[in-house]
Amino acid sequence: MAAENLPTADQRRQRVFDWLDLHDIRYTWYEHPEAPTCEEALRYCRGDGARHCKNLFLRNHKGDRHYLVCFDAERRLAIRDLEQRLGQGKLSFASEQRMERWLGLRPGSVSVFGLINDPADHVHLFLDERMRTWERFAFHPNDNRATVIVDREAFVRYLSIVGNGHEFLDLY
Repeated sequence: MAAENLPTADQRRQRVFDWLDLHDIRYTWYEHPEAPTCEEALRYCRGDGARHCKNLFLRNHKGDRHYLVCFDAERRLAIRDLEQRLGQGKLSFASEQRMERWLGLRPGSVSVFGLINDPADHVHLFLDERMRTWERFAFHPNDNRATVIVDREAFVRYLSIVGNGHEFLDLY
């Protein structure tokens, strides 16, 4: 998908809302200034009662497998540590072109909601084990000018419907 054919941020956001509504997944959301990194987003998002999530889009050495890694936005992960924990061989950050192709997203807006743009279920999702205990989750709705809040039940429902393979691992 060429960059000029990508939907606008507003269109990406609306697609997430439409998808969640279609599947009866309850959520709340709010707008804030553009925040292309989790560090910036956390400045605007504190006090909403949710755990904010960082999402990394990676590829294997051959470039034939792609992974989305989701974990607490207030934590840091070294890619070499991830390689050992994920057991997928040498990893690197996926290019902007790969991100556009597999998630329909641009850098700075990566979210688990990008999986709705992956009808082939190509991207495998790794989630930190600690996320199983969280009551509420916060993600960008594929637009870094807003935050979506879902409770645990809604998030589990999302994972079951979106169809991509996923697994919980101890990431740190």
